[in-house]
Amino acid sequence: MANKRSVIITAVIILFGISLSVNARAAEAPPASTYSGDFWSRSTLTGDWGGVRNDLAQKGVTFDLSLTQAYQGIVSGGKERVWHYGGHGDLNIHVDTQKLGLWPGGFLTVEVEGNYGNSVNSETGALMPANNSQMFPTPIGENLNVPAVNFTQFLSPYFGVMFGKFATLSTTAGDMNEFAHGKGDTQFMNMAFNLNPVVATTVPYSALGAGAIVLPTKNPHEAIVSFMVMQTNGLASTSGFSDLNQNLLTFVGEGRVKTNFFGLTGHQLFGAAYSNKEYASIDQNARVIIETGEFDKKKGSWNIHYNFDQYLYEPKKGSGQGIGIFGRFGASDGNPNFMHYFYSIGVGGKGVIPGRPLDQFGIGYYYLDIKNPTLTGLRTTKSILRDEQGFEAYYNCALTPWMKLTPNIQIVRPAQKDVVSVTTGGIPSITRDSINKATVLGVRLQLLF
Repeated sequence: MANKRSVIITAVIILFGISLSVNARAAEAPPASTYSGDFWSRSTLTGDWGGVRNDLAQKGVTFDLSLTQAYQGIVSGGKERVWHYGGHGDLNIHVDTQKLGLWPGGFLTVEVEGNYGNSVNSETGALMPANNSQMFPTPIGENLNVPAVNFTQFLSPYFGVMFGKFATLSTTAGDMNEFAHGKGDTQFMNMAFNLNPVVATTVPYSALGAGAIVLPTKNPHEAIVSFMVMQTNGLASTSGFSDLNQNLLTFVGEGRVKTNFFGLTGHQLFGAAYSNKEYASIDQNARVIIETGEFDKKKGSWNIHYNFDQYLYEPKKGSGQGIGIFGRFGASDGNPNFMHYFYSIGVGGKGVIPGRPLDQFGIGYYYLDIKNPTLTGLRTTKSILRDEQGFEAYYNCALTPWMKLTPNIQIVRPAQKDVVSVTTGGIPSITRDSINKATVLGVRLQLLF
């Protein structure tokens, strides 16, 4: 079961959208004053590097480095009472060719990231990891990889093309949401509130690809549409070129638009994905498996996803501060994708306490509908999974603009129902222990360098 859990966790590290606002971000390199200031008020711990960092930013070259550390424990339920510490480092380099004095419309993105230590992800019994940041760039073992090296070239103010290796989840890209998005380093920690899990089957976290971007209004913050073809078996730990001859492709498309309901800022996002890869079907015939020694295959898998965010209170329109609601919904084919339906809903807030403009908070609930694998040809069948649901609340306290401390609580009824163990000593026997609702407490510290 441990190996199966590892496979499931690895598969879930995905995100459908390649909204490519990551490239739009490169077009908006921060002004020189962003990095300047005294030790306690500047945006990053290392400041402006004696003016060098400000000069580079003016020329379109920015470096964003962060370290996220988390200490979490399962205090009741789950598979085991444990406390674990782990960390995740992430470096993003962006280059704007026009500001660099070369040609207009070109944007280069390079990402280097790694993680170390341990997490409680495998001990809750849940499919959704309680510490999302520990899943990147790969979830198993200490690692350092380059998940993204890509280039985007705009051919007009409305249209651009892109190619290279893409990381499909970043601070400003992939299934974007104002109150529930990211790698688990600034807002919610549970993966269920950072991305839509039904896309786990088709879209890898890091893969080679090529595609196009459309900006209907010239402004990526108003509306952005993207389409991409990428390799289905992409990994952050490999270049991906050796796998191209297998022709296992994922086709993804996504659109996001800014709204103005009730005179307040909001966003609506819709996306879809399809892969032509052959997957193991969740419905198997025991006789066929015995005779052939192979599992039945099912070619292709599809999924759709939707999310929204909507401010209900906004002291100043477009300020990025206020209180609002968010939600996600996803659906898949149900076979081979056993994560059939998903939804989440919650409340988020930014800078609502006077004198604390950088603080954030969130409260959310998610539900994951599981379509259990079936094995015909046996006298009895037993489901190994159940529908999963969970709750999370956090408060992100900005001690300084570059140091953020976040206490967190999660309560999850995991998809895994039982822990099976084999006992020996005389007559071997098999015992089952039910996995109860897990309560996870944690604290996270993020440093921006």
